[in-house]
Amino acid sequence: MTTEFNPTCPLPITQHTQVQLAHGSGGKLMHQLIDQIFAHLYEDTRHAPGHDSAVLNVSSDNLAYTTDSYVVNPLIFPGGDIGQLAVNGTVNDLAMAGARAHSLSLGLILEEGLDMPTLWTVCESIRRSADAARIQIVTGDTKVVDRGKGDGIFINTSGIGTIDHPLTIAPSSVRAGDAIIVNGDLARHGMAVMAMREGLEFESAITSDTCPLGDVVMELIDADIEVHCLRDLTRGGLSSALNEIASSTRLSMEIDEARIPVREDVASACELLGLDPLYVANEGRFVAFVPGDQAERALAIMQDHPGFGSANFIGRVTEQHPSLVILKSRIGANRILDLLAGDQLPRIC
Repeated sequence: MTTEFNPTCPLPITQHTQVQLAHGSGGKLMHQLIDQIFAHLYEDTRHAPGHDSAVLNVSSDNLAYTTDSYVVNPLIFPGGDIGQLAVNGTVNDLAMAGARAHSLSLGLILEEGLDMPTLWTVCESIRRSADAARIQIVTGDTKVVDRGKGDGIFINTSGIGTIDHPLTIAPSSVRAGDAIIVNGDLARHGMAVMAMREGLEFESAITSDTCPLGDVVMELIDADIEVHCLRDLTRGGLSSALNEIASSTRLSMEIDEARIPVREDVASACELLGLDPLYVANEGRFVAFVPGDQAERALAIMQDHPGFGSANFIGRVTEQHPSLVILKSRIGANRILDLLAGDQLPRIC
C-alpha cells in the first residue's frame, strides 16, 4: 500500500534520497515522491517509472533528437515556471527542425531542503505542458544534491520527434531573397524573469511568452510553405539567432527596427534596465526564413494562430554584406547588429 502524504505540505528533500527514479528503489520518501508526484507524469503505463528504459514505437524513417538543460532562477516566474520551460523548450527545439514531437525524457536534480509545494507545482506544470504539446514523457531520473549546490531544481530533457516531409529546414537552405519573419513580440520572457528576480514592479504585468511552437510550424509545412530555416529566439534573442545564421551561410540579414514587434511596456522596461530587447531571451518566439513570394501567406498563417497576432515580416536575406546583420534604425540609419560578448541576463532558461 502506498503511504499517503499531502504534497501541499513542506516535506524537505534530504541527501539520503539519492536514487534513480528509473530504478524505483531507495528510501521511504523517494517511494512517496515516485508514487504520488512523479508517476502521474507517465500517462502510458508502458512508460511508468519502475524500469530502466523506455521502449518506443516510432513509425518514421527520419527522426530529430535534441537535449537541453534548464537552470532558471527564480523557479516560478510570471507566466511560467522551470517545468513548463523544460517541456516547451524541448518541443520547440524539435519544431525548429520541422519535427513533430514524439517522446520526452526528464531528468530532475533536486537540492536538499526543497519544499514539496514547489516540487508539486513544477511537476504539475510539466504534465500540463506535455499534454498541451502532445508529447509523451517516457523515461526519467531523479538525483538529490547537497544543500547549496542545486539552486532548488535543475532539469535536463531530451526529445525525439518525427520528420514526415521532404524539406531540409536548416541554415544551409537559406537563400538570398528569403523573407525573415518573427512569430510575435519579443523580449517578454527575459523581462518577466528579470522583474521577478529583482523585485521590480511595472505599471502593467509582463509575463513570459513561453509556449509550444510545434503546431504553428506544422501549419506552415502542411500549407506547403517552403520553409528554409527556423530558429527559436532563446538565449541571446533575435540578434544572436540572426548572427549565427548569417555567419554559417555567409549571407546578410537586413532587418527593419520599425517592423520588429516589441510591446511598449517591455521596451520601457528594457530601457529602464539598460537592455536591448533584440538581445533578450524569448521562450515562445522564432524566426522563419521562407521564399519572398511566400512571405504574405506564411505571415497570415502565423497571425491566425492564437497568441501570434503580432507576428511580422522584419526583413530580407541579401548578399550585400556577407555574414553581417544590418539593422535599419527607426531614424533611417544603418548599423551592424553584432553578437554580445556574454549574456545580458544569466540563468533565465
